[in-house]
Amino acid sequence: MKNTKGINFFFLIILIITGSKLCQHFDFENFKFEKPAIDMIYLVTFIAMMALIIKDFFKKTDKE
Repeated sequence: MKNTKGINFFFLIILIITGSKLCQHFDFENFKFEKPAIDMIYLVTFIAMMALIIKDFFKKTDKE
């Protein structure tokens, strides 16, 4: 039987929420964040979730 891989739903929800907050708080005219401290936390979380999703997607499975 073939082993299917899926995207981790929990990580995907966190990625969508932090990405939307980053877009909402970013001022595209001045290229600055409204609240730099919290937005850096959002950015670090966004990058970490993106890396974890990509890592899980390309994870090697044991062949039987």
